[in-house]
Amino acid sequence: MATPITTTESRDDGARRLRLKLPGWLWFVLLWCAGVGAAISLGFAFKVFMNLTLFAVK
Repeated sequence: MATPITTTESRDDGARRLRLKLPGWLWFVLLWCAGVGAAISLGFAFKVFMNLTLFAVK
């Protein structure tokens, strides 16, 4: 059985310990790369689906 949280403990303490401590610029680079990758993937998927339709422009 789980022990109850007392008034001196906080639920956020565990979350803070598990969160990655990265500098702000590194978060920016990671999110920027994820956005660029998503945009390229979406463009590639759009190109594939356009080529599969009857109205493909070549």
